[in-house]
Amino acid sequence: MSLQSLLSTKIVRAASIADAAFDAVVLVGSQESVKQFGAIQQVSAIAPAVDNFLKLHRGAFHSASLVQVDSSVVPSGRLILSGTGHVSRDYDDVRRYQAAARKGIELALSAGVKSPLLITLPNARFPNAELVAALGALTPVYTPLNVREEEKKQKLQQLGLLAVGNSDTSARLEQFVEAYDASFTVCRDVGETGPERMAPPRVAEYIQNAFANGNIKVTVVDDQSVILKDFPLMAAVNRAANAVKEHQARLIRLEYTGEGETQDTFFVVGKGVTIDTGGCDLKTGGHMFGMCRDKYGSAVVGGFFKAIDVLKPKNIKAVGYMCMVRNSIGSRAYTCDEVITSRSGKRIHIYNTDAEGRLTMLDPLTLAKEEALKAKNPHLFTVATLTGHEVLSYGYYAAIMDNGPAKASGWARKVQEVGDEFGQPIEISRLHPEDFAFHQAECEQADLRQGNTKPSVATLRGHQTPAAFLQMASRIDEHGTDSAHPLKYSHIDMGGCEGDHPSVSFPNPLVTLVAGLVLPHV
Repeated sequence: MSLQSLLSTKIVRAASIADAAFDAVVLVGSQESVKQFGAIQQVSAIAPAVDNFLKLHRGAFHSASLVQVDSSVVPSGRLILSGTGHVSRDYDDVRRYQAAARKGIELALSAGVKSPLLITLPNARFPNAELVAALGALTPVYTPLNVREEEKKQKLQQLGLLAVGNSDTSARLEQFVEAYDASFTVCRDVGETGPERMAPPRVAEYIQNAFANGNIKVTVVDDQSVILKDFPLMAAVNRAANAVKEHQARLIRLEYTGEGETQDTFFVVGKGVTIDTGGCDLKTGGHMFGMCRDKYGSAVVGGFFKAIDVLKPKNIKAVGYMCMVRNSIGSRAYTCDEVITSRSGKRIHIYNTDAEGRLTMLDPLTLAKEEALKAKNPHLFTVATLTGHEVLSYGYYAAIMDNGPAKASGWARKVQEVGDEFGQPIEISRLHPEDFAFHQAECEQADLRQGNTKPSVATLRGHQTPAAFLQMASRIDEHGTDSAHPLKYSHIDMGGCEGDHPSVSFPNPLVTLVAGLVLPHV
């Protein structure tokens, strides 16, 4: 697929507010930003129109409004004023710009606008406001994959960007918006699309097409005998689905090596359960609805690598694993009470087939750990929609859990600051001795137990213990700060941070991961 085919719409840099190529101007700002009009040459011409409208509508900067303006100032005669509301209180953050831009574009679409020009008034407190606003503006412009395939349509002809700020992101606004938009499309296409269109083999096919002739090497393991031998727990989760050829498991490997000497190596493993029935511990009472998004961890991995593909960062190497399975129920389904020997040699006692995400990622994580031992400054990650407990703990925010070496590097704190700056906050959870003790086996048959028989929401520290399990079962715990070869490892439990099904998702924590790991090398 070409870059243009993955963009929600064509992204163009505008010459001025009077550019006749656009049929509306969407102006995003706050009440305080009105004072800036005279100082910002690019938008000073519309200051009188905004002042006049504010006399009629004092709350204009708390909503989105369509304002008629003189065509000598804005050729289309249409100005959409989309206010952020308050941005000066301690608890206000840059996401107000994202929400305002989204509302502005939604109003533009309802008014029949096809080529809007987006302008975001700068705010010294939020240097990335223009980028964050642009990503919000593109959210309602995304067209689902199945609709694009059947109707081949886009909602807008183009989105213009007129950068008026002086930050680093403002200077490279068009480049960053294109990279993020393409990465969002890959993430949404994989993460949101239903379990048949995005069954494991078709995810692999989509990813191969999305990265064809690009900078990412894609390798797909599709031989089920190889998956059974090398990734036995992943194979167990997919055992019932394997009877249907179209549902057979796939392990997708993505690899990128940037120009110059490698300084950092990232290994990112994503959970990719295309539909989670719960298996033999069946989800009932409507709780299966929306479980097509249980592959969103792998979707984030795909989106992360598309951003890398577009931006071509230097001095890094990145390896991704998308672990694509279907947790079906049937006569061949894996069950509780099984003891399965993992790739690491650890014997795992199964307690609950609806805790399949950690099992799906475990053996690919072990492989990544094996590779990391030979890599330059490696950092391992797992990314997954893993537990309801995380959702109860943090709502619509992902949670990071660092091991000892990652914590010593300060990574979680650094990336948390990045998330705040780029409008995608992320929370930090800590691991304690009881999280590791919880997964010790209760019988001689096994080394570790997968979990317990309760859902995570009924389990103390229900989102922290899986991070401990993944460390022990992959033997990453043998590479702590006191070892001869420490390895940094961070587990990210996304919970439901991408948003509620079936509404359009906002890829999370994709913005933060790209900003924290990729942009510093661009």
